[in-house]
Amino acid sequence: MAPPESTPASIDAPLADAVLRHSPLEAAHEALGAKLVEFGGWRMPLAYPAGTLAEHRACRQGAVAFDVSHLGTVRITGREGFELLQRALTNDLRKVEPGRAQYTHLLDPADASVLDDIIVWWVADERFDVMPNASNTARVRDAIGGVDVTAERAVVAVQGPEARQVLGAVSPAAAAVARFGVAPFVFGGEECLAAGTGYTGEDGVECAVPVSVATELWEAVVGAGAEPAGLGARDTLRLEAGLPLHGHELGPGITPLQAGLGWVVGWDKGPFRGRAPLEAERDAGPARRLRGIVVQGRQPPRDGAAVLVRDRGVGTVTSGNFSPVLGCGIAMALIDAEAGVDDGAAVEVDVRGRRLVGRVVKPPFVRQGKPDVAVG
Repeated sequence: MAPPESTPASIDAPLADAVLRHSPLEAAHEALGAKLVEFGGWRMPLAYPAGTLAEHRACRQGAVAFDVSHLGTVRITGREGFELLQRALTNDLRKVEPGRAQYTHLLDPADASVLDDIIVWWVADERFDVMPNASNTARVRDAIGGVDVTAERAVVAVQGPEARQVLGAVSPAAAAVARFGVAPFVFGGEECLAAGTGYTGEDGVECAVPVSVATELWEAVVGAGAEPAGLGARDTLRLEAGLPLHGHELGPGITPLQAGLGWVVGWDKGPFRGRAPLEAERDAGPARRLRGIVVQGRQPPRDGAAVLVRDRGVGTVTSGNFSPVLGCGIAMALIDAEAGVDDGAAVEVDVRGRRLVGRVVKPPFVRQGKPDVAVG
């Protein structure tokens, strides 16, 4: 029996070209036979003819290239940029310096819900490229100001244990960027940026390049040996790595503390949006926490499914899918703190009336391409 090759409904929606934005690489995806879907207001590749499972395994074992041009870029410049971001976002930029990237959150000032999770590329002393999720770019720009330069560039993510070797054949300078570093490189005579970031749990580099050379870079990376991969594989990879997806593990009613991401909060800095309600939750203790679940068998848990202990509801699945590395279903779920469900606890997941037997684990499920939790 072939394992399920499913995709969350959020990235498998009908196309409505009149309202969609288009990647500069769309023609290249069509030429490769990609299935294009709506995601975050963009028309993006879900998978190529080899399929999501093959793309997933290629990333765990070799190198793949993702088009992530749907991510936003809001540029902050000037002497005030540092303090502006310190007040707006949760993490503390004093922990890093120019030439580094930092993961952070934008909170709702009313209840500390995560309005977006963001990577900040600190490019130079007075330049920050803030990278929101696709559908949240306007919201982030409204909160922090700056200039939306998303339409001026494409972003290609080369990921996998062989990512730097493959990218090095195209641009040694881009391939040499440190993990969570940010560095300039030149391609096709144009100034570009590389960051040692990604969303797969593997090593990799994300390259932001002007639209004028985007197709050339994409074709060079694929020609050097990176397999093209779509959003379907990107989702199964991030889930195995235990990484959150906004709208699932983060979003309305979900705070950094509930999501187990307290490390992105700079408690030692001054005021920031949402600090007061987040401090109140810290002092009282979160009412629920994000946990991992491994289930028996190949059927995946589903977003919204109830998590049960002895027939009592204790939580809700936020993301679930089949894990190609583990060979079984995995999920992340928000579990009520008062339920006292610890790692190793037996649970059931109710998927359309069918009870899947599972066990609570601490993500990641997969680390450096290998299982990081016990199965069965």
